[in-house]
Amino acid sequence: MTTRITLAAIAGAHGVRGEVRLKLFGEGPESLRAHDKLHVGGQLRRLLHVGGTAKSPTARFEGVADRNAAEALRGTLVEVDRDALPPLGEGEYYHADLLGLPCVDGDGAALGTVVAVENFGAGDLLEIERDGGKRALIPFRPGIADLEDGRIVLDPAFLA
Repeated sequence: MTTRITLAAIAGAHGVRGEVRLKLFGEGPESLRAHDKLHVGGQLRRLLHVGGTAKSPTARFEGVADRNAAEALRGTLVEVDRDALPPLGEGEYYHADLLGLPCVDGDGAALGTVVAVENFGAGDLLEIERDGGKRALIPFRPGIADLEDGRIVLDPAFLA
């Protein structure tokens, strides 16, 4: 099964010709422009146009011709197959690649699993689930939580 990466969510209609307003999860509108076809609500659609501003991006997809069709897509995810994304540089990662990674301390003792990646504006936070279901948010910063060899090595002092 091919993994899909969410690039945006449709926030609602924009105008009367089928354009949609977007909440972007990538590096900006260019993250969409790099793809000819995207999965919109699970259906593969051709991207016709990306516009608007960096703070208020819009898009138009094949088969969405009026405001009613655009409004019906509110809350729908815009995704791309993981293998269609560009290769990553050193130190770069996709949030989806972090999900499910084991977390260990500096000695390799198991501490939990990454269950979510959040960003509220000050940088990425890893949500770690420990045995027993207790969760903690850990800053994804060098020395606190480091991605090493397919696992997260973290400072257990941050698991309050």
